[in-house]
Formats: sequence, structure tokens, C-alpha cells
Amino acid sequence: MKHITLITGGQRSGKSQYAEQLALSLSDHPVYVATAHIWDEEFRERVRKHQERRGAQWTNIEEERELSRHNLTGRVAVIDCITLWCTNYFFDRSKPDWEQPSVDEALKAVKAEFDKFTNQEASFIFVTNEIGSGGVSTDAIQRRFTDLEGWMNQYVASKADDVILMVSGIPVKIK
Repeated sequence: MKHITLITGGQRSGKSQYAEQLALSLSDHPVYVATAHIWDEEFRERVRKHQERRGAQWTNIEEERELSRHNLTGRVAVIDCITLWCTNYFFDRSKPDWEQPSVDEALKAVKAEFDKFTNQEASFIFVTNEIGSGGVSTDAIQRRFTDLEGWMNQYVASKADDVILMVSGIPVKIK
């Protein structure tokens, strides 16, 4: 049976570790879907530490955009994270700067991919960030991305069976 959980919160609030613990409580061999594009060596080291922490019982999939290419039927999967996944639609590295998608185009594409991906009988645990909880950025690109992220988080939350807000390492059930 399909089940969608959304885990949200601020940076270093414990979202990923909570998602991993939840997945392990549901399966001995969960799947970890990493949506990050590795931008630099510092980020590469962060990814390595995350992989090391998870261990051999996890199946790791690295997929920046087309999550639906992977059949997860009957599996429990952590998708970490929506923020980086949205970034991969907002900043399309296959296009020059002047041809980047609008917020509306990126949102339409990522929603369609979410729907296609979650049209499987699996347990999905999505991790995301509440990047709009702080002040309004003075940078126009950051404001546009915050809009995209906020609207996508609302969309996933509307489809989710459970929504958990992480606050200082403490899970607070929202839905």
C-alpha cells in the first residue's frame, strides 16, 4: 500500500536522521534516494559521511531529477531531499543562464515528476527544508527559489499521509 510521509524543518533540525530511523523501523533494507548534485569537495565529503552513517543495509540511488525511473514497488524509501531536487529543476545545468525555467515551469515539472514517482505502491519518506521560515531575502533569485520550494512543500504535504516538523531534533506531528 502506498504511504507518503513528509519530514520538514530547518537546517540541522534532525530531519534526515529521523527519516532514516523511521525507514529502518519499517524495513530491514530500505532505499535511500539522494537528489543532490555534488557541487564541490565539501559537499562530496558531506555525502560520503551520510553514506557511511547509513551502512550496508541501505540501497543507495543517486538521482537528481527523474525519480520515477526507479521502481520502488514494495519498498520503503527515504528521498533526501525535496529542496535539492527542486534546485535541479530551478537551475537546469543543461541550459544557458538566459534559458533557465521560470518558477512556474519548474514547479509544474517537479509536481508532474512527483506524481509519476509516487504512483507506485511503496512507502515514501520525503525530507525537505522550511527555507521560508526566516526573513525575506534581498536577492531576487533566492526569493523565487523560496517561492518554488514553499509551493512544492505545500503540494507534497497535501498528498502526504503524515507530515512531521522537526524542531531541535524533536519530531512534532503536524498531519
